Amino acid sequence: MSLWCDKYQPKTFNELDYRLEQAALLQAVVADGDFPHFLIYGPSGSGKKTRIKCLLHALYGDGAQSLRIENHVYETPSRKKVEITTIGSNYHVQVNPSDAGIYDRIVIQELIKTIAQTKQININEQRSFKVIVIIEVDKLTRDAQHALRRTME
Repeated sequence: MSLWCDKYQPKTFNELDYRLEQAALLQAVVADGDFPHFLIYGPSGSGKKTRIKCLLHALYGDGAQSLRIENHVYETPSRKKVEITTIGSNYHVQVNPSDAGIYDRIVIQELIKTIAQTKQININEQRSFKVIVIIEVDKLTRDAQHALRRTME
């Protein structure tokens, strides 16, 4: 049995009934096939995660809805172990690196490096890339923000 809010949450762009111009823009990006880096921002409760879920569904179909929780352990240069929890599917990973505190830079770098090195199991899949969703990116330390920018360039 699922929660009411999960059961009736929009899963496709066609089910959205507000801010349709942003939905059309995201649909155009999916149709174009050239998927750049995105920064989706807005106040709490404005539908950012809902639009991301619709985007993932448009890219990967129902497979993006099959979520699993994973724990990752990263080691700092001082040998301290940092544990972070991610939510994801075979096609995307959602992470909140600010949960790691001052070690968020290490989490960002290692997670992106790991994702970039993994290959799709089924090469006949729709897309050849994986999506990384970084939650609360505004709460990252300055070092982590710079590391993220360098990695994306």
